[in-house]
Amino acid sequence: MRLDHVSYVTSHDQLADTVQRLGSRLGTTFVDGGVHPRFGTRNFTAPLLNGQYIEVVCPLDHPASDSSPFGKAVSKRAAEGGGWLTWVVAVEDLAAIETRLGRPAVDGHRTKPDGTDLSWKQIGVLGTLEDRQMPFFVQWIKNHHPSTDGKAVAKIVKIEIAGEESTISEWLGSDVKTAIGSGIEVEWVSTEVNDGDTGIVAVEVETGSGKVRLD
Repeated sequence: MRLDHVSYVTSHDQLADTVQRLGSRLGTTFVDGGVHPRFGTRNFTAPLLNGQYIEVVCPLDHPASDSSPFGKAVSKRAAEGGGWLTWVVAVEDLAAIETRLGRPAVDGHRTKPDGTDLSWKQIGVLGTLEDRQMPFFVQWIKNHHPSTDGKAVAKIVKIEIAGEESTISEWLGSDVKTAIGSGIEVEWVSTEVNDGDTGIVAVEVETGSGKVRLD
């Protein structure tokens, strides 16, 4: 179990501006990730060191954005003005989590504009939809991992989370520090500083020009 990526939501109209703004702060170029046909969303990704990446995702005018849990979560966040959606944990095998949550994982798939095909399984988005402090889980099947798209020059060094560590640990079946991994600080903050909501408040990234706080 390890931190795979962090997910930031924007509207379709603001997608290009958001990608440019975050990319300039990171000193990293985002790559067009293509459409998630099953979820009614599309994304751009920026590679980070340590096998991680940042995703900027938006809802599309597509039935799946209103019917799939991930599409609903992205659409809801976009309607609120956008911002951090959640963090995502990668595991080698989702079977134990499927058993613990009592439901099967969902297949994910997207084809990038260059024709590269990615596939994975994910589970736990219903938890994220209800409470954004809860990460969801991913298992990469066909692994051309987004962290390898482009040149990674930055790394996550801190995540600020509004929520309860014990609640997230129970959800993970592991302590939060183990799930996120060494070298990344977790700062717990009051929901009051996050407009009363749980979830990621900010992600601090170390770039070639110093540390940058993305909120």
